[in-house]
Amino acid sequence: MSDMRPKLLIVEDDPGLQRQLRWAYDEYQLFIAGDREEAIEMLRSEAPDVVTLDLGLPPDPDGTSEGFATLADILRIKPDTKVIVASGHGARESALSAISGGAYDFYQKPVDIDELGLIVRRAFHVHALERENARLAETAPESARVLGRIITGAPEMMKVARTIEKVAGAQVSVMLLGASGTGKELLAQGLHDASPRREGAFVAINCAAIPETLLEAELFGHEKGAFTGAIKTTPGKIEMAEGGTLFLDEVGDIPLALQVKLLRFLQERVIERVGGRQPIAVDTRIVCATHQNLEEMIAAGTFREDLYYRLAEIVVRIPALKDRPGDPALLARHFLNRFAGEMNPQVKGLAPDALAALDAWPWPGNVRELENRMKRAVIMAEGKHVTAADLDLDGERLEGGEAVNLKAARELADRRAIRRAIARTDGNISGAAKMLGISRPTLYDLLKQYRMQN
Repeated sequence: MSDMRPKLLIVEDDPGLQRQLRWAYDEYQLFIAGDREEAIEMLRSEAPDVVTLDLGLPPDPDGTSEGFATLADILRIKPDTKVIVASGHGARESALSAISGGAYDFYQKPVDIDELGLIVRRAFHVHALERENARLAETAPESARVLGRIITGAPEMMKVARTIEKVAGAQVSVMLLGASGTGKELLAQGLHDASPRREGAFVAINCAAIPETLLEAELFGHEKGAFTGAIKTTPGKIEMAEGGTLFLDEVGDIPLALQVKLLRFLQERVIERVGGRQPIAVDTRIVCATHQNLEEMIAAGTFREDLYYRLAEIVVRIPALKDRPGDPALLARHFLNRFAGEMNPQVKGLAPDALAALDAWPWPGNVRELENRMKRAVIMAEGKHVTAADLDLDGERLEGGEAVNLKAARELADRRAIRRAIARTDGNISGAAKMLGISRPTLYDLLKQYRMQN
């Protein structure tokens, strides 16, 4: 069976200290070199992630020149290696030179095994974190993108994407239902791009952002002189989307009087501009979205039932970000890479407490909130890694709204851990069980107990 323990290379010429260190690190695969040549040979053959390096190596055991040369060689051959240097010669000057030369950390001889052990464990942890950040940064744009624009690894969102891909080629109206910030416009754009209308225009209009007095002219256009200020004939958004797709966001905010006119267009596929009498045939597909409960609005008489059924030939419900396991961290890395290049290039990844905070936060503002928090975090970060404090997600706020009953809290924690593990192993039950530290039958039992099976 292959040894899965992390690899640690100790570069030390003192046989007594070699033996002492060998017995101190049984949690690692240990490799020991006594000089620069052996160290470089083992680095090339074993590729250890962490190296402890004594600067006093032969042929200069009383100096540091050979040690610094070894440090330079290691970082040239394998730049991501975490090198921890040690010296008893001019400790302060050596430490400054080593860190400026790319060393991860420094400790002074005589060696304190416990202290050095803490430094080594931290070095392995940081290396693993940076490697994971780099891997996800490279793979997320390809493996986690659906419909060309949506970044997700969650089964719930993948199901939404598959539904949209199926209906994209059909000449039906589609209604996207979801909370604010869940990506409705991106999904509408993805639907357009996957449809035969992709060569036509994609036109979006937010019905809630335009005053009622202007919305009719925005949608249907107006003739010259139709009202004060109408100095020329102007086509509306429906005409502008001829041969393409019109996305009506917040369709629940369309006033009743205008709903009648929109219904006529959907039935007859003709429009009349404001102030005009000439019917104009328009071939435009309608995709709409809202965060409101239209069924309640129909019952209250504020939304026409016949219009609803014309708009909602296909209804797609979009899950909130909190119901998309693994996506907060995936999206956070995407936004970090984007914003770091623009605002703070020293930021390279997410600290462990930031990852925990991302998973625990309920995201009431969904992806829009996450994007805003990541922008702030990248600006505020002072080191290489964004922290929970940079995200403004502290412990007290994270505890708000959690279950108080111990049984409920345990189930909530189990559900979160299981969903994340399944998401991160692409649905592989064996891999998820291994990640969770339980057997596969136990995981199946938990899935059945919590009714999490598809």
